[in-house]
Amino acid sequence: MVLLSKGFEVEIYTGTPQGQIIGFSDKIVANLHGFVREPDARNVEYTTAPLHRYEQLLCELVRPRQTLRHYLRTLGDYTLVPGSTLSLGDSHQFYRSDPHNPYHTFIEQTYHTTVVTASIHINVGISDPEMLMRACRLIRLEAPLYLALTASSPFLDGAVTGYHSTRWQVFPKTPKQVPLFESHVHHIQWMEAQLAQGSMQNVRHLWTSVRPNGDRRPYALNRLELRICDLVINPLHLLSVTALLEARLLQLAQTPELDPLLSSQLPAETRAEALVEITEENERAVACRSLDAELHHWQDGRAIVAREWIYNLYQTLWPIAHHHGFGCFLAPIKSILTKGNEAQQWLAQHEQGTAIADIMAQAIRQAQDLDQALAEELCLPCMADQVAV
Repeated sequence: MVLLSKGFEVEIYTGTPQGQIIGFSDKIVANLHGFVREPDARNVEYTTAPLHRYEQLLCELVRPRQTLRHYLRTLGDYTLVPGSTLSLGDSHQFYRSDPHNPYHTFIEQTYHTTVVTASIHINVGISDPEMLMRACRLIRLEAPLYLALTASSPFLDGAVTGYHSTRWQVFPKTPKQVPLFESHVHHIQWMEAQLAQGSMQNVRHLWTSVRPNGDRRPYALNRLELRICDLVINPLHLLSVTALLEARLLQLAQTPELDPLLSSQLPAETRAEALVEITEENERAVACRSLDAELHHWQDGRAIVAREWIYNLYQTLWPIAHHHGFGCFLAPIKSILTKGNEAQQWLAQHEQGTAIADIMAQAIRQAQDLDQALAEELCLPCMADQVAV
């Protein structure tokens, strides 16, 4: 089986090297190709084309950031700021990037700054609609594990919030109740009903941890979009999370009976509803304690710590990743499990007495240095090889 296509939507803050977040998205979008604005000007988004090879994905993640950093320096002493919330503020004011956009007006008035977050959306190509629905069912139930690996928002407005992913704790999931879609037809009918009754403003207004996506939603679908992840500033860590996701999807393609609607041991008559309830509880637990959260497994409801669940998955999926040639990209998962995600590392520094501003300034420098090293060591040789071919 060939590798699945993969692409990213990367939302990221701009600001000062000291971690103060300042909006430039209107200028960025006007002057740089490939960037799009978010409703609030303080973060900006870029996307990568769907690619199969991880080596190419790595360069496509790093190169736009280097371009963006270079442009920001023409505006002053500005750079990119890690994290998925407004770590040093200000969450009390909305800074409109496009004051004349009616959809942005709706978002500001309805959600205010709870949506001014930065995240990673991972898109994986699946062309068969029923396979896509099966994949969405499985990955939605395991989406909390991906949040546990990527949590990077323990601070807001210069204070510790008590959550590892403040972003997912405050983010307005919409609509409030989203079922497990039992088929493509079920998804179409449900979407049409939501649009008709106004619980969704448009087909994009399905804000859940996982959703089917495509060029003409909900009718023409071609990819699974995992939306729960906090911003993963380390490209190698992001690719490891993606490798875990791809290996799980390859396993599902080989073993369709992994479908939770078929394999869960929960009572059949209430299974779909119970699975959604368990998953929502798991999401709340992970937003609070990430890798240390106690979750309940969708198979039988048993209690299991997120770190242990992920390690068990890793052990199961390693042979698949190795067989398909991307085992090396999966390997950093073990480092995240051992050292903790970004939120846990930042909180550990804070508990040892480091100020939040200093933590963020160090994270900014580390992200910049890593991107520079990857660009020089991997992306430039990769570009040279492409030219030679």
